[in-house]
Amino acid sequence: MTQSPIPPNQTQSALWNSRGGEVWVEQQQLLDRLFLPFERLLADEVAAGGARNILDIGCGAGATTLAAARRLAPAGQCTGLDISAPLIAAARRRAETESLANAQFIAGDAQGHAFAPDSFDAVISRFGVMFFDDPAEAFANLRRAVRDGGDLTFIAWRGTVENPFMVAAEQAAAPYLPKLEPRDPSAPGQFAFADADRVRAILEPSWRDIDIQPLDAPCTLSADDLATYAARMGRVGQILPDLDEATRTRVIDAVNQAFSLFVADGVARFTAACWLVRARAR
Repeated sequence: MTQSPIPPNQTQSALWNSRGGEVWVEQQQLLDRLFLPFERLLADEVAAGGARNILDIGCGAGATTLAAARRLAPAGQCTGLDISAPLIAAARRRAETESLANAQFIAGDAQGHAFAPDSFDAVISRFGVMFFDDPAEAFANLRRAVRDGGDLTFIAWRGTVENPFMVAAEQAAAPYLPKLEPRDPSAPGQFAFADADRVRAILEPSWRDIDIQPLDAPCTLSADDLATYAARMGRVGQILPDLDEATRTRVIDAVNQAFSLFVADGVARFTAACWLVRARAR
């Protein structure tokens, strides 16, 4: 008997449709505050580009989609897509609360979603494109969804060495968590697009005029937000609820000590080292 092929991105789907997605829904306001500089940048790009029908990939709880929709109203619209049903539900609630009729949301996987061909003027993403099993196929699929000459603009993380805040928790917790495997830089995940040459190679078959520039954005977290971030977010935050009390206490102490290096005057400050990637549909 021939087995059916395994659908792509099953690991990411399982993560973001369970605890991972639920935590991001709970911490939506914290994350929006943290990543506000990137939301503003993409909204400015949308406003300057002249597009009227935008697709936002990996939209999460909808911050960038809603920001773009506000800038495009009333003539244009923005569609957010995410693999996480809990996050899409949260995004829809936010759009309804704001009465943003020109913001809509799809729960789906951008790598294989059956977009109507040539249906968008532009694609944007804030940290939403690094999670595909087959990124080349994902960007080819997105190209089919965009009209000839349409714009692609996304922000992705550079490497772990340049982003010590983002890996401080797992590095501090590692001695107490032997099952916490080291990151695989080639696997889907937060830092999968750290290598600019790899990003260019992924895009070149379907996109032209590729421009990849470093983007260093100052970010801040209040003391309360940092405490929540340390306990709830990232790889360590995913693991903490499953630990015994003694181990959990040791991990939290180690993580808090690691994050204390970024705190001055009661505020955590760090630089988010990213790529700003622009391209145009062939």
